[in-house]
Amino acid sequence: MKTSIISYGLKKQGATKEYPFGPEIIVLKVGGKMFALIFEGAEDEFRLNLKCDPIIAENLREQHDAVRPGYHMNKKHWNTVMVDGSLPLSDIFDMINHSYDMVIGKLPKSVRESILEMK
Repeated sequence: MKTSIISYGLKKQGATKEYPFGPEIIVLKVGGKMFALIFEGAEDEFRLNLKCDPIIAENLREQHDAVRPGYHMNKKHWNTVMVDGSLPLSDIFDMINHSYDMVIGKLPKSVRESILEMK
């Protein structure tokens, strides 16, 4: 599952994979800004931090035990998703989409347009 999640995130326009916090944390970025952090763990059981609109973040936390306030992040704007099989992969992909869209939407217009023009 971890491999699928990383691959999905890297398919996003302009996404890059980095290791700024060491080899055990994969960081997916767009325009130099983080949109996903993937913490070391087993293939099917690990943590994933994703940016989220604060209202949606609260709703997700209320609806799913696997969604918690962001681990080592601004808890208002980030969720930690426990990838343990309790959430469908499609829901996790939707959360990745939302995180990516939030981050790319905050980039300067020129940076955002150059990323969206990439092939």
